[in-house]
Amino acid sequence: MGDVKVEVIPGIPALSAAAALLGAPLMHDFAVISLSDLMIPWQVIRQRVEAAARADFVLVIYNPKSKKRDWQLEEVRELIRKYRGDHMPVGIVRNAMRQGQSVQITTLSHLDVTGVDMLSILVVGNSRTRLIGGKMVTSRGYLERYGTKIL
Repeated sequence: MGDVKVEVIPGIPALSAAAALLGAPLMHDFAVISLSDLMIPWQVIRQRVEAAARADFVLVIYNPKSKKRDWQLEEVRELIRKYRGDHMPVGIVRNAMRQGQSVQITTLSHLDVTGVDMLSILVVGNSRTRLIGGKMVTSRGYLERYGTKIL
């Protein structure tokens, strides 16, 4: 193959930018799943989403919908609702930190999938996620464990 020069340029992943725009929805553990089935069979993706939903991970969804793949997001929403219920907060960030950026927080039952596309990232909360001051916040549990004596 020969010598290949590689230059690594550190950056901020879109999920970090989206999370910052939404508030503080990520915590100790979270799962990131792409709904694109170009390289991974849909059944495998579906199993991953179900495992993450059942395990109560905050869930970050990349590639939620495309022109050809327009039904999977609705199936995923129903699958997550089975484990999280209707009122679970969901953040939708499109074009995070770029021109045309939009940020919306809704619930699983009110999630309008028609405005979601490949430039969107969804963040689905877990059992600790709350809306505080219009932002998604997922508690890490320190207040419950240590009270108000946090340094």
